[in-house]
Amino acid sequence: MKINVKKLNEKAILPSYGSEYAAGADLYACIDSEVIVAPHTTVMIPTGIALELPVGYAGFIYARSGLAFKRNLAPANKVGVVDCDYRGEVKVALHNHGETEQVVAVGERVAQLVVAPYITAQFEEAEELSSTVRGAGGFGSTGTK
Repeated sequence: MKINVKKLNEKAILPSYGSEYAAGADLYACIDSEVIVAPHTTVMIPTGIALELPVGYAGFIYARSGLAFKRNLAPANKVGVVDCDYRGEVKVALHNHGETEQVVAVGERVAQLVVAPYITAQFEEAEELSSTVRGAGGFGSTGTK
């Protein structure tokens, strides 16, 4: 699948995959200088790119596992969603979950983008729903394992 990417900044780096079978393409910080992320704060990191995703697909922005594990930096909204009709700049709301400040470097990989299909559902009101073994059991209702 080919996805059109527009550089909004000449310093922008196009998303790229770290390995042959990687599901997520790295997104890069398009910033003029380092950005300090204080503990328990969120900063908006621009990528300098806009995407043209095909209809029926969305871009899901996930944390990079190494960045989250080693430096406590991950998207503030857990998973960002880039809709196929959005043409603005892709940005990452990067949150520092740790106790020490972190520095985001120019051109650093700050998140990963997974392009995946989605289904647009038609929601219909119903008087009753079919019954299941689980029923209305909520959080923790399926066991402790």
